[in-house]
Amino acid sequence: MIILGIDPGYAIIGYGVIEYRSNHFRTIDYGAIITEAKTPFNERLEIIYDKFNEIVKRNSPEVMSIEKLFYNNNAKTVIDVSQARGVLMLAAQKNSLPVFEYTPLQVKQSVVGYGRAEKKQVQEMTKRILGLEKVPKPDDTADALAMAICHAHASGSLFNNNLSIRRGI
Repeated sequence: MIILGIDPGYAIIGYGVIEYRSNHFRTIDYGAIITEAKTPFNERLEIIYDKFNEIVKRNSPEVMSIEKLFYNNNAKTVIDVSQARGVLMLAAQKNSLPVFEYTPLQVKQSVVGYGRAEKKQVQEMTKRILGLEKVPKPDDTADALAMAICHAHASGSLFNNNLSIRRGI
């Protein structure tokens, strides 16, 4: 299974594409979609949509794993991230990608084995699991790869159950 992990945002959107077969991981692609602060917001959303589609076309993922949005203290930030996340969800739908959402706690539990793990612990384990020489930068990229790993670990039951439900099995 080829999984596209996404760490949503509007200034920096981390992405990571991994292959998970027979309990083995292979890193395919990772990086960040970056939009400039001075760019009008609607144009930033268009850039996100277009770059996302390029990533999908280049890597042919089978599913997308994205972080569930949680509210922080800045309402404007959460609204803007929600809009960008909506664009990503629409692009996934247009590309026929099933979308799976995970909380930060679920990702930490899946990657590190402890739901209250520190960000650095998650990044280090992501590097180890994927056999990378160093932790990918920016942090959003490492977070996106962790999202993909989380889905790989959950897919044994969640993904197969979803397919069974869709097929009427």
